Amino acid sequence: MKKYFFLFIFTFSILNSCTSEKTTTYYLIRHAEKDRSDITNRNPNLNFDGEKRAQNWSNFFKEISLDAVYSTKYNRTIQTATPTSQDKKIEIQFYNPNNLYDSVFKENTKGKVVLIVGHSNTTPAFANAILEENKYNDIDDKDNASLFIISVKGNKKTGKIEKVN
Repeated sequence: MKKYFFLFIFTFSILNSCTSEKTTTYYLIRHAEKDRSDITNRNPNLNFDGEKRAQNWSNFFKEISLDAVYSTKYNRTIQTATPTSQDKKIEIQFYNPNNLYDSVFKENTKGKVVLIVGHSNTTPAFANAILEENKYNDIDDKDNASLFIISVKGNKKTGKIEKVN
């Protein structure tokens, strides 16, 4: 009888571990307000309001346990991600905005909670790539407060947008 009991427990444990997939959660934001004083500058820094918003993002994520922080290699996205990455003691990792959600990124982030800082066009495109549908349009140029939250568990994918001021 003991033999069958242990066999049952062992089988149940194996089956349970196969079916209990972890949820992957992606938080995607656009960079904070940038300095627009030189329209020829293709890589501007954040302006004063942007620096405040970057700190507000860090405050927002204070109670959220992040495993990774990703950014493009532009000043404004790095500066937006920096307060959160410093607060979490997580090094910023970089992604190529021309190669969103490839198999390597998907595997490296599976089962994790991830912040991704992008741009008005790459943030919704990244969310769409994860969801495998064209759900979101580009972000308005004056919108630096949208937070895309995408969850993936197995084949189930959900997405929503919240405004965070």
